[in-house]
Amino acid sequence: MAEPSGKRLKTNLPNCKTHRAFLGSRVKQNLPAVVEESLCGVSTFIMEVAYILDALAKIFEQDDIALPRMAAFFHEQSVNEQAKAEAMLDYLSDRGGQYCSKDIQRPSCEVCAVIPALELMLGQWKEEMAVMVELSQLSKEHSDSHSASVVKSRFLGPLVPRVKLLGDLLTNARRVGCTSDRSGGFGEYLIDQLQEELTNVSSR
Repeated sequence: MAEPSGKRLKTNLPNCKTHRAFLGSRVKQNLPAVVEESLCGVSTFIMEVAYILDALAKIFEQDDIALPRMAAFFHEQSVNEQAKAEAMLDYLSDRGGQYCSKDIQRPSCEVCAVIPALELMLGQWKEEMAVMVELSQLSKEHSDSHSASVVKSRFLGPLVPRVKLLGDLLTNARRVGCTSDRSGGFGEYLIDQLQEELTNVSSR
């Protein structure tokens, strides 16, 4: 038996327009339909971010760019985003919610230099932060304090230092002379050698 969707206020949260919550789960308790729908939509959004980062990794693996550490960095972040999406789906399942399987198209990235790639990644993470803030607030508004707490501690909190460190890396990329086009130069080589800083960003 389908549960009617909760009244949804105007929001920028990614949502699943075809999502329908079901009452058959024995473990569902205090999981508003609107929160369940948002968890489903946000998990898909995170997976889309993972695909974008994986596409960036493939670009830096190309022999005409050849920045292996940057490629490894973007690939690792893609894996982390996939793990995050799976963690949100696990939480949704634990609460008795359901995920609507859907096809996610792999993105076509036209980025071909370090600075635009880092700017794109920073923009994605900042958008993800805004989404998590809104999801936490939505959960509170619908008296789902558990979801609000989980989103804040497990998904929003870890993003804050990562965004700061990525911003620092972008500043350093500009400082050493990285370009915004395919021409490249010594700056790209230097930033690729900053393996320790890249590792610091990815480990947070």
